[in-house]
Amino acid sequence: MKTKLFCIFFFCFLSIQLTAQELLPFVENYSKSDYQGDNQIWNAVQGKDNVMYFANNNYLLRYDGVKWEKYKLPNKTIIRSIMVEGDKIYSGSYQEFGYWYRKDAKMHYVSISKGRKVFDEKNNNDEIWKIFKFNNKIYFQSFNGLFAYDGKVIKEIKFPFLVSYCFVVDNELLIASVEKGIYRLNNVEIEKVEGLSLLENNVIHAIQKHQGKTYFFTKKHGVYVLDNNILSPWKNELNEILKSANINVAQFIKNNKLIIGTANNGVYILDLTDGTHKNINRNNVLMNNSILSIGQDKENDLWLGLDNGIAHIEVNSPISIFYDSSGILGSVYSVASTPQGYLMASNHGVFKYERKKLSLIPSTQGQAWVISKIDNQYLIGHNEGTYIYKNGVFSKLSTINGGWNLAKSAINNSYLQATYSGVVIYNDANNLQEKQAIKGLLRPIKYLAQNRKNEIWAADINRGLYRILYNDAYETIKPDNVTQRSKISNDFGVKIFEFRNEILFLINNSWYTFNSLTNQLEANQLFNDNFKNVSNIVSIDENHFMVLQDGLLYHIYAKGSKFIRNSIQEKYYKGKIINDNLKIFKDKNNYLLNLDDGFISLDLKDNTNEKANVKIEAFNDGVLVENNSKIKHNSELRIDVISGVYGASKPDLFYRLNGTKEYVPIKEGLVLLNNLTSGSHEVTIYNNDGLRYNKAADFQFSVANAWYYSFWMICVYLIVVGLILYLYYKWNKMKYIQKLKLQKEELKHQREILEMELKAENELNRQEYEKHILELELQSKSSEVAGKSLSIAKQSEMIENIQNILDSESDFNKLKSEIKKAIKINAVNKHEWEVFETNLNQINNEFIIALSKQYPNLTSKDIKLCVYLKMNLSSKEIAPMMNISFRGVELHRYRLRKKLGLSQEEILSKFLLSI
Repeated sequence: MKTKLFCIFFFCFLSIQLTAQELLPFVENYSKSDYQGDNQIWNAVQGKDNVMYFANNNYLLRYDGVKWEKYKLPNKTIIRSIMVEGDKIYSGSYQEFGYWYRKDAKMHYVSISKGRKVFDEKNNNDEIWKIFKFNNKIYFQSFNGLFAYDGKVIKEIKFPFLVSYCFVVDNELLIASVEKGIYRLNNVEIEKVEGLSLLENNVIHAIQKHQGKTYFFTKKHGVYVLDNNILSPWKNELNEILKSANINVAQFIKNNKLIIGTANNGVYILDLTDGTHKNINRNNVLMNNSILSIGQDKENDLWLGLDNGIAHIEVNSPISIFYDSSGILGSVYSVASTPQGYLMASNHGVFKYERKKLSLIPSTQGQAWVISKIDNQYLIGHNEGTYIYKNGVFSKLSTINGGWNLAKSAINNSYLQATYSGVVIYNDANNLQEKQAIKGLLRPIKYLAQNRKNEIWAADINRGLYRILYNDAYETIKPDNVTQRSKISNDFGVKIFEFRNEILFLINNSWYTFNSLTNQLEANQLFNDNFKNVSNIVSIDENHFMVLQDGLLYHIYAKGSKFIRNSIQEKYYKGKIINDNLKIFKDKNNYLLNLDDGFISLDLKDNTNEKANVKIEAFNDGVLVENNSKIKHNSELRIDVISGVYGASKPDLFYRLNGTKEYVPIKEGLVLLNNLTSGSHEVTIYNNDGLRYNKAADFQFSVANAWYYSFWMICVYLIVVGLILYLYYKWNKMKYIQKLKLQKEELKHQREILEMELKAENELNRQEYEKHILELELQSKSSEVAGKSLSIAKQSEMIENIQNILDSESDFNKLKSEIKKAIKINAVNKHEWEVFETNLNQINNEFIIALSKQYPNLTSKDIKLCVYLKMNLSSKEIAPMMNISFRGVELHRYRLRKKLGLSQEEILSKFLLSI
């Protein structure tokens, strides 16, 4: 019982909380953090340059769709009002008014009131709250009076009472007083408008004329309508709500719509054609409930000035959004339209939106995956099975868990459902109760398709593409893993797409079809050429589908063999698409696209887009760069591509740098270029009309050489190189001189060493020579001594023998005989003499060899004589040794001189010593 009461309370709570949800125009909010200004936005206008301007307390804000700019008045007073007239932006402030103009990508201010003594010095409370044009004059309005400016002269018109605002209606200038009703300005006279007494003691914030009726919008008493000169309260149910909401501004716009901005409850958008209205406030998508001003752009979309921020509302956009700010709805995985409203499958269950109320369908809590419409019934795949919704009745159709996707067979009227545990086939669309699960297939299947009997293509949720053959009893014959057999290694997240009776497979960003002849997957050239980097694709009908490519969503219209591509601006779905769960439901001419926190409705056309008119503003280090100008090297070039379009018709813009093949999407109108090489460059802007890229604008510029390539730096380089070469030359010269010096010193040192070595060697040679001479002399002297010793010894012996004979013999004849005998006995015998000569030759061997080589014609007797002469023996001493007479020795010496070729002056013995 307690559980039932809790559920009832819970559902009632959901219904109460979600009554305010509805399909709303897309709203783009801009906070102070975006424009870096103040809180209140007092006025919003679009300039002739298609740029939006805002009066934001201390700032004039400028927004061109790419960047925000802010400017202060010279006297730094609060800007209360602005108005566009030609190229000028008129502004009003405290005791100050003038205009702004743009030059060199900056806004410049010119004061009109300064120095003219316009304001009363006694009354220092004048602030210009409104600026308008009437009868070719610019009027600046304060609460105390008007200042009319004709371009030269300023004329002041004082109010005799306190007013709220002035309004130009039907070529009349109406003045709304705070207490006394409505007045008109007749030339310089102020006269009361009769018949409007109901408006007395009312603060009137707007007077608008629409379809012959004049509407008076009061602050606290709602709206009054003047019709056929009869003033009465506005007969609309919204009027009572507006009384408590406090009207601040109101404006009629195209398409028979009325916009009313309130102080307490946001903005009301009333469609006067069907009487319906939508309230956009802080409970849904607006940042602030207090609307201070309303502006329009050339797309007839709204710009609301809030008490704290700015809101851009695309009231004429083909895109609407269902947004749940409470979080109760959760992430929407699928949406479908019903005659009463919408069905939504979310991760919180199945919700229905009918009569502007959102409610959870009982017993559907949990993850719901997809809603498919079959005739007038809706099949809903759920985590706990499959449900059917028909004629407002919700019931369970199947208990097989996880109905991910539903696909219609191309061969009959059956439907195939992908589930957590395989495939379920619904053979009869009129009787969905008759269903059959494929036996023998227990895989979690995400996508499937069929174009042949008893054959199903199925993609596993994780990886793999399977060709499933089954018999008439729905028994699996062969689950063929085609990607594995085709040797496709990366087959994660396979998607199946049916296009004109052909089944295509998206595998790892490449497109394939199956060739039944080769039994293999083959690349599909058409789709690979047109749809690269596609992460998701959803079929809508035979000629329409949607792709998510490079993070951007495109609606594709297949016209013959051509694809007309219309991009859906990223701002509508940025960060809200559920990956791998993109679903599209076609509702007449609208497409419903699921999002994280709701869904969007898109009214897309198949026509190509018009050519875009864009303006380029380029900045380098914050300085405007003109076309064909030069920028600094190694600096960033910021190119703002300004289209002047802010809503759904904003063109798809791309750029190419220096004619490269790739068309790069321009996101948020900004192109940033860095690391540019020196030289000329060209950026070309293109608009994609759906079929082709059309040139929209171009910008030429050049990048200066790096500072280190400048003329003066090149001169510095040349000087430095010259200095280095000179220093190198001087250093080399110094090193060469040092080297020569070292070589000279080394040569000198080597010469000294050589001289010392030569001297030492000469000294050694001399000593060796002297030693040799001494040895020769010693040998000669030894021979001489030996010879003389021998001779003396013989002579001594002979003398001794003769002395003995003389002493012993007295007979003369006998004595004579004995003496002769003793002499003969004491003579040197032949053997001794040969021994003597042999020793003598050994001692003088080198001399004899040298003499024989130098004088080969010398005889042995000549050589013997030379040896004796070298021994410095006299002729007398040589004669007995050679056994010849003294005269014979002299004669032999004479002949020897002849053979040796000596002159008379040369000494023979000295010559022989030199050999």
